[in-house]
Amino acid sequence: MRFTRITRTLGGLLLAGAALAVPAAPAVADDEKPAPTEAGTAFRTAVAIEQGQKATADASTGDYLYWQFPAGAGQQPTVKATVTLPEASTRNGDATWRLDVFDGLRRRQACSSGEPLRRAAREDASVTLTCTLRTVRPWAEKWSNDPLPGAYYVRLTVGDAPDRDMGLPVKAEVEATAEDAGGARAEGGSLGAPLHAKAVAEPEDGWDGSWWSGRWGWTLGGAVLCALAAVGGYTLTRHPRRR
Repeated sequence: MRFTRITRTLGGLLLAGAALAVPAAPAVADDEKPAPTEAGTAFRTAVAIEQGQKATADASTGDYLYWQFPAGAGQQPTVKATVTLPEASTRNGDATWRLDVFDGLRRRQACSSGEPLRRAAREDASVTLTCTLRTVRPWAEKWSNDPLPGAYYVRLTVGDAPDRDMGLPVKAEVEATAEDAGGARAEGGSLGAPLHAKAVAEPEDGWDGSWWSGRWGWTLGGAVLCALAAVGGYTLTRHPRRR
């Protein structure tokens, strides 16, 4: 009877630990800001967007379109841009579109995956570009080009197109999202301040990332299992079964 009570108690602790090991889903704000319907024409006029917002803008072929979004330590940002092209009958040939992402110091960041450069054929109705950055680090050496917490700039433009197609109307849609890299990328250190992030809102988990990591889950679960095994072994040793 005593062993059963102890087992049930520790079983409850194990379930509680498992519940703690799973981070709660972020609450959805009721007062979300409307997504921007315009873009800037330079770094200084880049329009701020939040993660998960789908910003749109009406523009002309050949324009440089700029947005900026926030990203904190431990996040791996992905930018997706879709350009709705002019009617095929009004275009004179193929065009190459380009998506670039820069950090708060305006250093161009390499894409770890995605298609940031795509060629649209004359008959295509739209073209989609993507860029997934490396995981944002809480700090880095001065000589490195690692992505750091702060604002990130998105630039969308046409790389090359027939001269007669310049100025034709297009519609752009841009969205920036980010995945949490988790405990596998947890590391110490942090910046004194995010890189040029006055215009963008701080991420939900802060610039330095969430306090939670997968290591906490493994540590807590392991501790509960060890306690369960220890008490179970002690109980069996003190009260051997009678034949």
